[in-house]
Amino acid sequence: MPYALASTRHAERVRGAVEGRLPAPSDSPRLVSSWQRSFERYQLDPGSVIGPRVLSAAELREIRDREESFLRASGQCLTRLHDMVREADYCVMLTDAHGVTIDYRLDRERRNDFKHAGLYIGSCWSESEEGTCGIANVLTDLAPITVHKTDHFRAAFTTLTCSAAPIFAPGGELIGVLDASAVQSPDNRESQRIVNQLVRQSATLIEDGYFLHRLASCWILFGHQNRNYVEAQPELLIAFDENGNVVAANRRARECMPCLDGPRHIDEIFDSSHVQLRDIGRIETIAALRLRANGSMLYARIRAPLGANGYGGHSVRSGHSGGSAAHGAMPLRRDAADAHGYDRSALGPFLRSADARVAENARIAQRVAGKRLPILLLGETGAGKEVFARAIHDASARRNRPFIAVNCGALPESLIESELFGYAPGAFTGARRHGARGKIAMADGGTLFLDEIGDMPLALQTRLLRVLAEGEVLPLGCETPVRVDIDVVCATHRDLAQMASAGAFRDDLYYRLSGAVLTLPPLRERRDIAMLIDTVFAEEAQAAGRPLALDATLAVRLAAFAWPGNLRQLRNAMRYACAVCDTVLVEARHLSADLAARLPELAAPAASGRPAGIPPTSPLSDEDERARIVAALTAHRWRPNAAAQALGISRATLYRRMAKLAIVGPHRV
Repeated sequence: MPYALASTRHAERVRGAVEGRLPAPSDSPRLVSSWQRSFERYQLDPGSVIGPRVLSAAELREIRDREESFLRASGQCLTRLHDMVREADYCVMLTDAHGVTIDYRLDRERRNDFKHAGLYIGSCWSESEEGTCGIANVLTDLAPITVHKTDHFRAAFTTLTCSAAPIFAPGGELIGVLDASAVQSPDNRESQRIVNQLVRQSATLIEDGYFLHRLASCWILFGHQNRNYVEAQPELLIAFDENGNVVAANRRARECMPCLDGPRHIDEIFDSSHVQLRDIGRIETIAALRLRANGSMLYARIRAPLGANGYGGHSVRSGHSGGSAAHGAMPLRRDAADAHGYDRSALGPFLRSADARVAENARIAQRVAGKRLPILLLGETGAGKEVFARAIHDASARRNRPFIAVNCGALPESLIESELFGYAPGAFTGARRHGARGKIAMADGGTLFLDEIGDMPLALQTRLLRVLAEGEVLPLGCETPVRVDIDVVCATHRDLAQMASAGAFRDDLYYRLSGAVLTLPPLRERRDIAMLIDTVFAEEAQAAGRPLALDATLAVRLAAFAWPGNLRQLRNAMRYACAVCDTVLVEARHLSADLAARLPELAAPAASGRPAGIPPTSPLSDEDERARIVAALTAHRWRPNAAAQALGISRATLYRRMAKLAIVGPHRV
């Protein structure tokens, strides 16, 4: 059938079904509702054969930077799912919570076929733009679905079959969608049953992996009703803090244990009178725990926190406040906390910075942390404002409470109000059946970080002002406000003072937020840029899992670069170089082509034979320097960290000097 005729017939079928003249698609109420919204609310053309909107490279890069931890947690699962379905010519896509494809897997020989069909990184799949499709339906209904061929609203996608499933964050909010799509497949809808199941299972794996990543510094209970599956395939994940307060639980745990819907102490869930939970975590054994709700048994093991300071991710439940730890709860760590419970080590790296402005910012932040004083962080995009905000949180008495980050510039204006303030059941069309807690309520007892506050719509600035002034939040559709106790840290790359003077930002809110204003310098102005390059490179080299050294000449060129993307750009550059490096020494040829072309060239070599600008690494000759390094390595049994510390240099510098002096470690120690 000619393509134009097929699209015309499909459009007529859609119109007939929406108007009630023709049968509905696949007898699915969800698809019927989606077709109606696509036709009536969004006024889309069902006969359109135009593919989806695709973001520019810059737009996609910004979104992927924000979703870095999500991408890391999902990468292996995407590859594994694609390996299972690739023989049937499927591609696998991962989107963010707004339907933007941020990662994908496909066979290179089918790349053009998938791209022509719109199955491509950066493509946008919201219902308002593309109508009924797998990803759009999951975004709307928060449930798995298969949208098969002519189930799609637009004619452009009627040859596709898409199975998609939601991925939720530890707090229950949607963070993305996993989708497996094929350009050609059997007409029988039942042929997609197995693919649908694989997608759902993979989405759960990603969800649990993200849970463990974001809550790495909590105690984690891994549970299963069958003892033999606790290690191999735990179903239930429960995260709790040092005092035994439940911080979060995965979806399966919340489904099995309704008691987890509200703040709970771990001892209210399990009868642990016969066993100390901290002992289970210490000896890594499997224990039988009795559920207080129904007396049934659960087999579990407990993993101790992986981090040293506070939470590594979004802590999403308030838990109990005050009081001492109950029997079986984890004792509060005191190794980094002072008598008032403040963790001063959290700001330590900033306090020790060789850049005077960074160190002074850290000293001020240390003094005002926990003093109920709003903090405003100013600085260019990528300058590390969120990292600094998290350090402030971890340095305060609220370090064991939630840290909730909201990017005001990333949320559509139509969603930011419900995201921040939450809503009651049935507050608007498409709302969740049980309503939703907003980010402000999630931060109760902890810290709310509002990134890009300068992009918040004026109408919502008034509501935020009330929260700060009165300490209460009113969810959409509710009549009774909810009390909240939060510290607020905001960040922006804009000039808020100038915006307030021009009427583009409420001046009363500006004065409320600017209790302490700290400006983070851009990377190009930092006096410690060389140390930062060494540090970031060492971290990425360690993550790469093999010994790597940074070429000394390249290090100087990197330090002289302007870095318009600041620390975020530096980290991506080092990660790329470590990934593609095929030798021990990372050189300029291992950088991305665009960055390598923009690096400044060095002046002619100085008389010493070193490139200009490189200080002597040592007053010793190369032979003496080599002997000194070998002696330090031998004394510390070739452990690079200990040897570098003894030599008074960083591990990255040690690796560079070993490469330069051809020092190779023994095969056996």
